[in-house]
Amino acid sequence: MSADTGDRRTAADAESEVRGAEPEVRRPRFVLASQSPARLKTLRNAGVEPEVIVSGVDEDNVTAENPGELARLLACLKARAVVAKLDDHATVLGCDSVLEIDGVAYGKPGTPEIARERLRMMRGRSGVLHTGHCLFDTNSKQELRELASTKVFFADLTDDEIDAYVATGEPLVVAGSFTVDGIGGPFVTGIEGDYHNVVGLSLPLLRRMLADVGIPWPSLWQPPHFAYDEAEAAIYDETRGGETRARAAAEAVHRLLPPDTSRVLEVAVGTGLVGAELVAMGNLVHGVDLSPAMLQHARYRLPGHVAAADAARLPVADRRCDAVVAVWLLHLLDDTEGIIAEAARVLRPGGVFITTTEKSDASRYAAGRSPKETRSGDALSHLVARGAEHGLVLDGATTFEGPVRGGPGVPVYPLVSFRKL
Repeated sequence: MSADTGDRRTAADAESEVRGAEPEVRRPRFVLASQSPARLKTLRNAGVEPEVIVSGVDEDNVTAENPGELARLLACLKARAVVAKLDDHATVLGCDSVLEIDGVAYGKPGTPEIARERLRMMRGRSGVLHTGHCLFDTNSKQELRELASTKVFFADLTDDEIDAYVATGEPLVVAGSFTVDGIGGPFVTGIEGDYHNVVGLSLPLLRRMLADVGIPWPSLWQPPHFAYDEAEAAIYDETRGGETRARAAAEAVHRLLPPDTSRVLEVAVGTGLVGAELVAMGNLVHGVDLSPAMLQHARYRLPGHVAAADAARLPVADRRCDAVVAVWLLHLLDDTEGIIAEAARVLRPGGVFITTTEKSDASRYAAGRSPKETRSGDALSHLVARGAEHGLVLDGATTFEGPVRGGPGVPVYPLVSFRKL
């Protein structure tokens, strides 16, 4: 990252000002070192969209003095393994859970036979679910290790219930052979302690750990404007011109790409519709977005090439991209300084920043947003001035047409490119 970040504002800050609120705290790069869907869902439900990097740690060959220490050690190994893969600063969370009954640690059973045997042993009894948490902050070079433990009471399952539960496959891949938030929920009669800890991570504990490394919990929240729900994401494309408009946009972007372009980063990738069209034209496209619902669609169109990230704080090392593309983004923001600065940082010399520009105040008003009293964040004169401060010079321009369902006529969109010196 560039050291000159003190005066930058993120997309979240801009949206706060639109709502009349104070600018939010900058969101740090937060990485979850786990492939657990339950942990990811827990964080998302709490307003946090982490970047997920799987550690690859072999859990079967790790031992410790007791079950609690085993959970804590595994969490530490996962966090450290992911930190070793990073190419830029981040705050990494590693977690691992084990169930303790009579002093014995039970992880994932792996096979139906072991799962069936364990569930029979557990029925009508209680155990302690330990979840180790390891937070590694590369900026402050701090590593925190904590353990949260919750007592869990199990129903007296019948053999038929156990057989049916094992047949679902769920108990084979979770610590202790049960879930409290899934199919196994009815088989848990009660808990003493933090519910979220049983799911996979303790939110109150994580909040305290983040505070210890100087990260306020609210700084991880996503800005509401970008939090499209699943229903909105499902109809997003068809209400905005669908494939016809996306193809027109991609063709225009392609015309402005340098001949030697090999790596394109699309910020605010949305559902990935434009990115997929760029791929069809022979480009390698990676995409980032803040909306989990939109990213669910983008992952189908750009599998393995999208991630959750703020366009004003990209998880990309310096000078790694041939092109950065922002289509229909800057007009949403009052201050585009952070996005311009980040685009310049990640572009190689000769690379280009391509963006739609000059959405009018009339369009903003028609969309239910107040006309701007100051210069719009996508005004060409503003982009030229801010780009020059970061070594970006105006290099090209084109237009494209794109129908919008229910809209009058066929809008024409200006597209400009800035070359990195």
